[in-house]
Amino acid sequence: MPAQDAVRNASKSFYAALNSMAKGDAAPMLAVWSHSPDVTTMHPIGGREAGWNKVQGPWKQVASLCSGGKITLRGQRIHVAGSAAFETGVEKGQITMAGRKVSFEHRVTNVYRRDGRTWKIVHHHTDLSPDMIDVVRKLQAK
Repeated sequence: MPAQDAVRNASKSFYAALNSMAKGDAAPMLAVWSHSPDVTTMHPIGGREAGWNKVQGPWKQVASLCSGGKITLRGQRIHVAGSAAFETGVEKGQITMAGRKVSFEHRVTNVYRRDGRTWKIVHHHTDLSPDMIDVVRKLQAK
């Protein structure tokens, strides 16, 4: 399979996992990631995590707060360079987070790396979401 198609499939898996997370299930998200020490995230709730031990935490935390929603990627662009690839686009969606409906539309960059015969995500970066940050802050204040 051409690398471009393989990365597109990895992206489909990532967004399927993101939608599972929005429904409260983090397991598919944890499976699509490389578990290496050099993975990183910069989430819409803020912060920067580096290394698999830190990266997996926010995915689990957000999944525990979510009870429904749908997230789509629009304007997808993929560029492959050897065993690495990056994807840019706009994530648009609505999720129910701690009982509150949160809508968003933000820019996203995802980086994938070939891991044997598969491609795994190694970096996810989105714009900040003031509404998501507000939900998390209110929960932390309790």
